[in-house]
Amino acid sequence: MRQTKTDPRLLLLTSILLISSVFAGRLHAHHTDTHFEDSSPHKIVYQCNQADNTYLTSVLFSVGELIRKYGDDVEIVVACFGQGIHLLGQIPERPISEELRQRASSLAAYGVAFHACGNTMKALNWDEKDLVDYAKMVPIGVDDIMQLQERGFSYFAW
Repeated sequence: MRQTKTDPRLLLLTSILLISSVFAGRLHAHHTDTHFEDSSPHKIVYQCNQADNTYLTSVLFSVGELIRKYGDDVEIVVACFGQGIHLLGQIPERPISEELRQRASSLAAYGVAFHACGNTMKALNWDEKDLVDYAKMVPIGVDDIMQLQERGFSYFAW
């Protein structure tokens, strides 16, 4: 009988996804630090502009599903501005569930980029120390989305 080789990362991700369906979904897998310098066939930027837990659950679930389907063949950016920036706050000023904060952290560990709008941060009197360590501050959130689209990223908003 011929055996096929299975990528250990795929096995890990599959196991984690199975466990996450039981424990309300915590995604965590390894992703290379240089992923965004590689050319991926799929690129998407998600608009995240609300602090509502149902909305954030939908965004993060969709991100996880794309990773499950495409693995290392997708580049994902979650562009947070307006109320959505609270997902990236060390101490959010809006009620963001700990589960969602952990899910975002796990997705970031996999290679998903989380961008924080500098204009929104100024309005909140935040600076980079107010963000979680995996967040990247960009000067203007909408400009960031436009530049990502110019680089071939698809745009998705709820």
